[in-house]
Amino acid sequence: MSSRPIRAALLSVYHKDRLAPLVQVLRQHGVTLYSTGGTQQFLEEQGAEVIAVEDLTGFPEVFGGRVKTLHPKVFGGILHRRHEAGDLAQAEQYGIPPIDLVVVDLYPFEETVASGAQEQDVIEKIDIGGISLLRAAAKNYRDVLVISSRDQYAAVTELLIAKNGATDLDDRRQYAAAAFATTSHYDTEIFKYVSQDTAVAGTALRLSAQPATPLRYGENPHQAGTFYGDLTALFDQLHGKQLSYNNLVDVDAAVALMAEFTDGEPACAILKHTNACGVAQAATLREAYVNALSCDPTSAFGGVIIVNKEVDAATAAELNQLFFEVLIAPSFAAEALPVLQSKKNRILLLQKPVEFPKKQVKTLLNGIIEQDADRQTETAADFRTVTQSAPTVEETAALVFAGKICKHTKSNTIVLARAGQLLASGVGQTSRVDALRQAIEKARAFGFDLHGAVMASDAFFPFSDCVEIAGAAGIRAVVQPGGSIKDADTIRACDELGMTMVLTGVRHFKH
Repeated sequence: MSSRPIRAALLSVYHKDRLAPLVQVLRQHGVTLYSTGGTQQFLEEQGAEVIAVEDLTGFPEVFGGRVKTLHPKVFGGILHRRHEAGDLAQAEQYGIPPIDLVVVDLYPFEETVASGAQEQDVIEKIDIGGISLLRAAAKNYRDVLVISSRDQYAAVTELLIAKNGATDLDDRRQYAAAAFATTSHYDTEIFKYVSQDTAVAGTALRLSAQPATPLRYGENPHQAGTFYGDLTALFDQLHGKQLSYNNLVDVDAAVALMAEFTDGEPACAILKHTNACGVAQAATLREAYVNALSCDPTSAFGGVIIVNKEVDAATAAELNQLFFEVLIAPSFAAEALPVLQSKKNRILLLQKPVEFPKKQVKTLLNGIIEQDADRQTETAADFRTVTQSAPTVEETAALVFAGKICKHTKSNTIVLARAGQLLASGVGQTSRVDALRQAIEKARAFGFDLHGAVMASDAFFPFSDCVEIAGAAGIRAVVQPGGSIKDADTIRACDELGMTMVLTGVRHFKH
């Protein structure tokens, strides 16, 4: 039969919140309740009569609670097939009562890892009995309903009320699929933890992210899109419409770039299509925003803005004059929020501290590629001066600043800057010469004098032409990885032009 009444249920949950209404409905329908430990105590506090699992099995909990439900009377009650005469006969022979509903809320393994707990505490949060109960119940969804998350309690309560304590096959299959999603994610998180720094980690790639958030569409309106992950762990959305696919891509780039500016000085970055069109640091956040906007006010229209300090009233007033899609900040002053919320669709995100993954993945061809995240950022201590003259203190500061931006700009890229302000960048070009010419043209178009500015390149110069073009534009200092067989030519050109050059030995391609 498709419809099956629930006559007996096994409940074993870590978190007890939200469970009471479901227990009440089960009691109203006269369901026999089996349980263990803390869950049993909770049920009895709700006034329910409960049969302890150890009374069902005739075997106590052992090893500090590591073994509770792993017994044939429990798993036989879940797994035996009600339509198979042989299964029914064996259940009767061994005194195995049927269990029609399994409710499990797993030990919080992922949360324990995130808390930074010691290894032994993490290991003890690997659920064995619970995961086995979920798999058994989900496998036998023809006869058994499984609840694998406290987020499902309310919906199942309503379902049982509507169907008078019974469920249909479609209901049970739906919740079985959800249970396997739960166990799959859980096991993936365990694998990621246990396989850290071990050889087995490189033999297989296992990914799992939840929850799933459907997007309005993907990169373009004809493409469907879904975000998998917990955005609420990173942001509180204070205002505006739902984030789109393209918003999320730009927000990701913005957060990565601003992570470079943790020295305490107010900073602002404006991004468009993942590239910075304005970055600045200054004594106040308002000044940093004004300077960042002046870099390229045309591209800033409809962009994503991120700051590293609280948005105050003065900064909010300046920001409010520009149409932008998203503003990300660690906090917003009370008097700033009403100003920024005056535009209905403007997205305001309060950023929370989160540790990002050490690995990056991307779909490619018929598979996935994985790499270490680029967590290296060069400082003045990493610079090796290779020209006759060394950069001044101010030029060194500008080179460090330009290098941070260059690392987060699409290749081929050239970044032109002064200390604390991006002047222009050439992004995503097929040649470094084109990237440089684009940057010079943009800087001049927005009124910047490049005399005394610095240049950063994401990769080495294959020829001396870029240095020669930059020198003619007034640029006085260069930072680049080096490593070209023509490095000597480039260095010689710098000396002839009176420029300084430092090498880092580190390339930052960004495709």
